[in-house]
Amino acid sequence: MQTSHPQQWLIYCRPGFERDCVEETQAKPIEVRANSGYLVLEGKPKLAYKQLAFARQLISLHTQVKELPERDRLSPLLSALADSEQKFSSLYLEVPDSNEGKMLSGFTRRFQPLLEAKLRETSRLVDDPALPRLHIFFPDKDRALIGTSEPHNCSASLNGIQRVSMAHDAPSRSYLKLAEAFEVFLDKSQQEKYLKPGMSAVDLGAAPGGWTWQLAQRGLKIVAVDNGPLKGAAAKHPSIKHLREDGFRFRPKRPVDWLVCDMVEQPQRIATLMSEWFIAGLNQHAIFNLKLPMKKRVSALNTALDSIRTALNAKGIRYRLEVKQLYHDREEVTVFLARIKR
Repeated sequence: MQTSHPQQWLIYCRPGFERDCVEETQAKPIEVRANSGYLVLEGKPKLAYKQLAFARQLISLHTQVKELPERDRLSPLLSALADSEQKFSSLYLEVPDSNEGKMLSGFTRRFQPLLEAKLRETSRLVDDPALPRLHIFFPDKDRALIGTSEPHNCSASLNGIQRVSMAHDAPSRSYLKLAEAFEVFLDKSQQEKYLKPGMSAVDLGAAPGGWTWQLAQRGLKIVAVDNGPLKGAAAKHPSIKHLREDGFRFRPKRPVDWLVCDMVEQPQRIATLMSEWFIAGLNQHAIFNLKLPMKKRVSALNTALDSIRTALNAKGIRYRLEVKQLYHDREEVTVFLARIKR
């Protein structure tokens, strides 16, 4: 498919954060509707998915088909795809993360095998993971946006949403946040390497114990720090030591493998706390949430992240820093910070 000029991008996001996506990309908005969960931007020749906090998915938009006939959506879509001989590794039929989108999901599930069969018949869809993925996004039943994503510059998940399962005995639904974070920031080999049973962790602001329980399920030994009580199975688990202390003042006697933190506090205060731990050599990896204000979210986030970079750079610490607004996040983003060994 021929890319339109100038470059256009289709981005998925959490509904209500469309303007934040525009602000962080600094690209020209073409189609932006509040609470729609998607937007179209123009003018940026390159965007990096891992550098975008609020984007769930990053798609190079090629064309769109309007006024899709209800009885034959297949023919106009195949006609639009016939403009080139480009091959694809997989086909994603996607809808907005909204009530209206959910009503379309049944159609996409039924329609997927029909379109997939036609693309395989013409050798457009082949089993080569290095090839781009084909995305057909239906903002409504009458229109389709067609684009591609590159394997190393996108989310591999349908709709850009990493699905995780809830443990039946988890103390709270926050369990899902950390489960999703591990899947988003670490591939399978990295999880095996950095989340080995017997490793040590500290959970600051642990109560009621959702993040602590996620770590315990992976076999880690955890110090859960919170003046409030742990609940359910986390309260008596042998791998969990609960300390009723202030999460901002606590420091471990020995360095730990992991620091996690989901405290409700100003983002700059959390950023400062994380920097202090890394500079003191108290941990190797961290996952923490930054609660963002209703207004100036991008500015608040950038200020917090820049303060971490400035503090660690001043000490000559090498690190990996990534941030995403996860599916299970709300008015917050999740940050992954890891020390890189020299």
